[in-house]
Amino acid sequence: MQTTTLANPFVMMTDPETILLAVERSERLNRLSRKVYRPLDRPLIPKVGAKDLADFDNEIDTAIEDEVLDVLVADLA
Repeated sequence: MQTTTLANPFVMMTDPETILLAVERSERLNRLSRKVYRPLDRPLIPKVGAKDLADFDNEIDTAIEDEVLDVLVADLA
């Protein structure tokens, strides 16, 4: 079975213990430098004084409606 496992990577997925052992014994993997990155641990942009999302959406909707009304009034005049 060992030669079948090495020849067919899909067979390897059916035996996860064999895969884990191979990964642990791999010299190439052990030589890789390892560093843990945690980009989501803290926000990069602080939200101090930021408006509520709903308020922001309402401001944008109102601005767009005002622009549309201005265009319609200009077209009628």
